[in-house]
Parts: sequence; structure tokens; C-alpha cells
Amino acid sequence: MIFAFWQIMFRWYLLAIVPGILWGVSGAFCQYLFQVKQVSPEWLVTNRLLISGIILLAIAGAAKKDIWTVWKHRKDALQLLIFGIAGMAAVQYTYFAAIHASNAATATVLQYVGPGMICVYLIIRNRKAPTLKELLALSMALIGTFLLVTHGNAGSLSISNLAVFWGLTSALALAFYSLQPLQLLKKWSSVVIIGWAMLIGGTAFCFVQNPFQSTNVQWDLSSLAMVAFIILLGSLFSFYAYLISVQYIGAAKASLLACVEPLAATFFAVTWLNVPFGVYDWMGTVLILAMVLVLTVKNNKEAFSG
Repeated sequence: MIFAFWQIMFRWYLLAIVPGILWGVSGAFCQYLFQVKQVSPEWLVTNRLLISGIILLAIAGAAKKDIWTVWKHRKDALQLLIFGIAGMAAVQYTYFAAIHASNAATATVLQYVGPGMICVYLIIRNRKAPTLKELLALSMALIGTFLLVTHGNAGSLSISNLAVFWGLTSALALAFYSLQPLQLLKKWSSVVIIGWAMLIGGTAFCFVQNPFQSTNVQWDLSSLAMVAFIILLGSLFSFYAYLISVQYIGAAKASLLACVEPLAATFFAVTWLNVPFGVYDWMGTVLILAMVLVLTVKNNKEAFSG
């Protein structure tokens, strides 16, 4: 009986780990597409959001979920538009731009500073002094980011100014993406909200990049397969798997297990794309992931989940 229970629990834990791995692999594939196949971040964001949004809404409709009523509520419709453009599209583009300016490993780790930014926002909003746990976590985030972008030398950057800008902007976008739609997700199906947000974000980006125009891209079987992987496995399947795991093991545990993403991105970037990742990079990565661990582990009185 106990063995059967742990077998079932292992499946839910695995469902939280697999999306993190797929997101990490997707990051490495993005770097390859940007640097080798000349795919632009704008083109990939536009098509990823459009295709994923259409498929998600089709799945929601087939599952008899109400995908239209949210638009009849003016306040919710406005919040959904904001989430689609300033949340979904922004977090996708800034992350891809960070990869384009640096590499998948650095961009993914920098994006994970986002939970620290959420912590700062909640401290300010709630007008309370930070706890020792929060101070420890924020110190880890600051030191980890410092080591990652300077390699311990305050007088120089180990990555470009543009990479630092997009990486930290990606973390800020992740914080907004995590907080802004909370009321929508309490009221409406998450599949419907995410589907519409993707479609809105992709439609907005059509004004930036024509989804049917990919100038100078080196299309072949490998590049097509990677784009398909990023859209189908790195977006649709990962979203569903993670959502199911949250339902069964909770958001805190699921988010902790999904932290395998920067490790997966780093592993594939280093071993496949030969990205140099030294001692300071690993130290910064460990500190930033430790920050996420500190903020998401539940103690007797409270739990924080980014």
C-alpha cells in the first residue's frame, strides 16, 4: 500500500521535473537557432506564442471549457490584455533576447533572480520589515548575480552590458508575469487564460515581426525539429505537465522541482554548445538557486512561492 502511494507520488514529482528539463533544453535549442541558423528572437517569439495560444485554446474548447466569457467582463478583459502583452510576450521576448546576447545558461540563471524581485515587491507592498529568511535569500540573489556577471571583479563585466540588461529585464518580466494574473487565474481556467495570453502576445508581436517572414534563416530538418520542440514540448506539453503537478503536489514543491531548468540549460549549453562556464558562474548559479530554495521552502508559519 505504502509502495503504491510512493509510486503515484513519484509520477507527480516527475511531472514537475520534466518541464524544467524541457525548458532547459529549449533554451539551448534557442541559442543554437539564434547563433547558427540565424533565427531572430522576434520571429521565434511571435510564432511560439501564436501557435501555442491557438492550440491551447483549441484544447480548452474541445474539453468543453468556456473560452469566451472572460471577454464579457470589462475589467478581466483589460487585465488579460495587459497580461498577454506586458506579461506573456515580455517574459518570452526578454528571455530570448538575453539568450541572443549571451547564452542559454547565463540567461536562464539570471531569469531566476525573478523570485527575489517578487520578494522585494511583497515586502514593499505589505509594508513590513524583511524576515531573516528573506534577507538571506536576497543576499544570495545579489551575490550570485554579482559573481555571474562580473566573475568577482567589480571593475569589469564577464558578459556584455546588453546581456546583463536583458537578463535582469527578463527576471523583472518573470516577476510581473507571476504576480499580475493571480486574480484572473483564481476566477478563470488557467488553460484559457494562458491560451489567450499567448495568442494576444503573439498577435501584438506580429507588429514587430511578420510570422511568415524569416529572412536569412538557414532552414533544414534540424532547425525545423528544434522549432517544433520549442513550441510543442517546451511550451504546450511542459505547461500541461507542470500544471498537473501543481494540482497534486502543490505550487511550492512543483516550483522547486522545476528549478532543474537552469541546470538543464547549463548542462546542454556547456556540453553541446561548448559555452564556457567557470567556477564563478557555477557559484553564482548555486547561490541564485539557493535563493529560490530559501524562498519556496515552507516553514511552520509561512510559505513563499514564486
